[in-house]
Amino acid sequence: MIDIDRIYKALANPFRRDILEWLKTPAKVFEQGHFDFSHGVPPNLIHAQSGLSQSTVSAHIATLVAARLLVATRAGQWTFLSRNEEVILAFATQMSDNLSAPRPRRASSK
Repeated sequence: MIDIDRIYKALANPFRRDILEWLKTPAKVFEQGHFDFSHGVPPNLIHAQSGLSQSTVSAHIATLVAARLLVATRAGQWTFLSRNEEVILAFATQMSDNLSAPRPRRASSK
């Protein structure tokens, strides 16, 4: 189950939407260097890309994780962030269903 209100609040901030966009194709956005993006992206790369303070970036990431839009995975001493595609898809589907215009009813032919 998704918390749609928490997701709307998380997506209200343009920087959080940027993070989600960056993580969609991390190899195109971040310098790859010695990182393998199969586990996700380390938060320090998001920080470096943003130009914002580390504490600000951490707060935005925490909001996205709390909304379940991001997944934080630990591997030893490292944390990697990736998009939670299942929750994103469920949210997009629910939003589309809620905002779609109702289909007109057919007149009965009696």
